[in-house]
Amino acid sequence: MVIDGHQHFWDPARADYPWMEAPELARIRRAFGPADLAPVLRANGVDASILVQCRSSIEETEEFLRVAAATPFVIGVVGWADLTDGALDETLDRLRGSPGGDKLVGIRHQVHDESDPDWLLREDVQRGLAAVVAHDLTYDLLVRTRETPAAIATARTFPQGRFVLDHAAKPPIAEGFSRKWADLLVALAACGNVWCKLSGLATEARWNDWDAERLLPFVAHTAKCFGEDRLIFGSDWPVCLLAGSYGATKGALEECLMKFGPHVRDKAFGANAQRAYLIPSPVGEGGA
Repeated sequence: MVIDGHQHFWDPARADYPWMEAPELARIRRAFGPADLAPVLRANGVDASILVQCRSSIEETEEFLRVAAATPFVIGVVGWADLTDGALDETLDRLRGSPGGDKLVGIRHQVHDESDPDWLLREDVQRGLAAVVAHDLTYDLLVRTRETPAAIATARTFPQGRFVLDHAAKPPIAEGFSRKWADLLVALAACGNVWCKLSGLATEARWNDWDAERLLPFVAHTAKCFGEDRLIFGSDWPVCLLAGSYGATKGALEECLMKFGPHVRDKAFGANAQRAYLIPSPVGEGGA
């Protein structure tokens, strides 16, 4: 089973997305839903996807779970929930019991948009993370270099938890290779409970001037850090459309990963996402 570990749906006519207001994002400021993605997945040989939150809204999480219940290719939802809510345990129980609740595999917050680089280390946030871990949900780390030290400390605090680093912590590809990013990635990968999504890399490069060769130093460093069992492919569709097509994004990552062997590519395009998010294999692929 080939899995896209990171994609989004949204409709700016129905909800606000503060991060989408920048003029350069105008071309993706429209509705994207399952009917748009389904033919793209088929054309690119992708069997299933993990739908990831776009805004800080419990209503969006509930909507995404309903979408997952009605959309066979969506095998998991990484939703949003308020980590600072003292009733988070009850909220997670309610989400799990709602339509599509069995597809809830993780929680995420746009940490890199918080003014405090140590937001993850706040006492109320750490209590919320403890609830996520207690519910056996994965936590997606949406951080840049600035917030990565707090992500490292968090992964160490919850060694029994599962964490997935989104977009390889957004290396500044357009500016060149960053030693600080690279060193912090080494430290984060040393936490054996952290996986890393190779997603969103093309949009960190110059949108009109990138290819597999340009991405390779960043993919190679990430692969060296996390190894073959903790790399996950994600398209970051439809954000990826700012820099190129779905096929171009997937093809570039395949080309990079094949340099480390087909087994590395194959695990990143399926099995690793299943393990990180506790997604069972379908019948006929080792499942029951």
